Amino acid sequence: MASRELLLSDTFLKLADTLVDDFDVIEVLSMLSGRCVEMLDAAATGILVVDANDDLQVMAASSEEVSVLELFQVQSEEGPCLDAFRSGQAVIHEDLRGPNPWGRFSTMATGAGFLAVQAFPMVVRSKVLGTMNLFMSRPGSLGVEDVIVAQALAQAATLTLLQNQAAEDSHRLMSQLQGALNSRVTIEQAKGVVSELGHIGTDEAFLRLRSYARRHNAKLTDVAADVVRRTLPEKARSELFRALSSPPPPRP
Repeated sequence: MASRELLLSDTFLKLADTLVDDFDVIEVLSMLSGRCVEMLDAAATGILVVDANDDLQVMAASSEEVSVLELFQVQSEEGPCLDAFRSGQAVIHEDLRGPNPWGRFSTMATGAGFLAVQAFPMVVRSKVLGTMNLFMSRPGSLGVEDVIVAQALAQAATLTLLQNQAAEDSHRLMSQLQGALNSRVTIEQAKGVVSELGHIGTDEAFLRLRSYARRHNAKLTDVAADVVRRTLPEKARSELFRALSSPPPPRP
């Protein structure tokens, strides 16, 4: 297994590439979400970003359970990730089984096996673009080194969203984020199609879509759109679904 130093270096190199090359926001943030689980003492990770109406939306998650939990926070307007977004400060809760201000959220989180949470705002100047949220399977908080790494990754995710554009160009930035959020909807639909046709879980379906896109040097969002519209060429469609019977690709 690669050391954290190697994973961290590789992650920042991939994020640096987004500053000078065309890239898929959801693919990059999904990679970052997965890497957080590998590098930090966290069981799962979710990333929320703000849309054009200043509302948070789920952009990436390391598992379907976290995606549902993050969506619940947004819809119920309750949870540590919402608090981190509103305050612009990290929110830490070491044991969700004890007293906390998020009754419904904590019940849902502990039911999913998450007993602690740390939410980090993604901030550029005075603008909070979203939050990066770490969920732990046991009580406690991240160690000092893990907190430093998590904050650095949250800041790197923020720079990724900016895509090397001036922070003052808020209208263009919000338009970019809204486009990525729209693409996320298409990817969720494609996950459902692949899950149903392949008789597999949605987490594995997402890994299959990413693997196919990488093999063909295509954007994940473009592949997802073709799956949803049923416009994949016959050969490509055969390749994608034939892969469902093979072992799943390793997580990045």
